[in-house]
Amino acid sequence: MPTTQFSQLWLQAMPLLFVILWSTGFIGAKFGLPHADALAFLSIRYAWVIVLMTGIALVTKAPWPKGLRLWIHLGIAGLLLQAGYLGGVFLAIGHGLPAGITSLVVGMQPLLTAALAGWLLHETVSRKQWLGIVLGLIGVFMVISGRANMTSLDKIDPMQLIPVVFALFSITLGTLYQKKFCPHFDLRTGAVVQFIPSLIITALLVPVLGSWRIEWTGEFIFALAWLVLVLSIGAISLLSLLIRQQGAVSVSSLFYLTPAVTALMAWILFNEHLSILQITGMVVAILGVWLARKTT
Repeated sequence: MPTTQFSQLWLQAMPLLFVILWSTGFIGAKFGLPHADALAFLSIRYAWVIVLMTGIALVTKAPWPKGLRLWIHLGIAGLLLQAGYLGGVFLAIGHGLPAGITSLVVGMQPLLTAALAGWLLHETVSRKQWLGIVLGLIGVFMVISGRANMTSLDKIDPMQLIPVVFALFSITLGTLYQKKFCPHFDLRTGAVVQFIPSLIITALLVPVLGSWRIEWTGEFIFALAWLVLVLSIGAISLLSLLIRQQGAVSVSSLFYLTPAVTALMAWILFNEHLSILQITGMVVAILGVWLARKTT
């Protein structure tokens, strides 16, 4: 296959591959969180990513970011995308917030990104894209509310929502920040620079917001390996490539598909119920993402 044709296929496959990999995060949470405190789990995860990516960078002689300014920008983007987003989500779930409510809150990220993209990045969001964003959010709500264990908002302690709302703003601002200040960097060394501050901040917060409880069971080790290799290295690298190549709204709209793909995976892997409402929501979400990613 000619190089040009392969490159085109790769560019077309990247969004779908990112969605699939990102959607598997529930596997790590499902198997890992029962055996470890949320922030302790993330600290170990970040540490392993730093070790592995540093080794890969040294072996492959990858170039390191040039200039202190780029290091700082990468560090800030990493804090928002890693420590802020993942820390908020894991804390929320670890403190009893239902996964459905957590997914619904962070599912508003494309809407928030579209609202801020014009101001921060001077991106023009067309009417077709706005329609897609709204449809995508409706689809996400249908997929999540179709779950049998969906808990109504009036039964949720407002304090439980603070971490997940923080996560929502973190991943939104992290995506916009990286797009504006540091879209181009080597993925190998850049990952090291981004994860180091996340590890420092998260580790410092462990004794404040939780504990260093870790049970090194087989399930925990599997979850840790999955999240390090598939999510933190695989999915995050794809996200960085997508941020580099596409508009912030187009990239963010892909997050609308993760609840649908997650529901499908749970149905296949764990025999969880898949309702007509969820299936309809998947179709609506796919239509919304298709419209949101069209620039004309």
